[in-house]
Amino acid sequence: MLDNIVNFSYLCDRKHYDSIFSTMAKYNITKVKEKEASYRTLVSPQMMDELEARINDIIIIQKKYRDKNYSAKRLSEDLGTNTRYISAVVNVRFHMNYTSFVNSHRIREAMSLLVDKRYRDLTMEEISDMVGFSNRQSFYASFYKINGVTPREYKLQQLEYHPDLLEVPKKRGRKVGSKNKVKQSEY
Repeated sequence: MLDNIVNFSYLCDRKHYDSIFSTMAKYNITKVKEKEASYRTLVSPQMMDELEARINDIIIIQKKYRDKNYSAKRLSEDLGTNTRYISAVVNVRFHMNYTSFVNSHRIREAMSLLVDKRYRDLTMEEISDMVGFSNRQSFYASFYKINGVTPREYKLQQLEYHPDLLEVPKKRGRKVGSKNKVKQSEY
């Protein structure tokens, strides 16, 4: 009896297997072959180190991620290299593509702005624009992809966990009528 069950199971699996391959052949579908990514060997380790440092300098330190039009092509021109090298370095060193790399820095800054008292009156569109997104939809999509919540939900969560964020920031500068008035020079 057990032999019959095993044989029947084998036949069912075999029919399913044959069915899949006949469908693949019918529609000219080929099995995807796993291959080593060629970009890993495209750039030498020394050049990869140098490009990584220079990419970090331009994108993060100089905050080029805020520029909506700063593409991998423009970055490669600024670095005197090509987009394939930029792509290879970002993929290998940061484990993401160029767009995801730039968007991750935009979202990081947006998260800071969303909880900063000085920017609490800004709309999501204004924050999105400040950090370099072209439109609100791509901002929301990237934010949700990284954080699992929308920017609005994130802001509300942070206000719930940190009620002190609701306090009005103190104004800085001289008080009106204070003793340390600016002296006007005599001419």
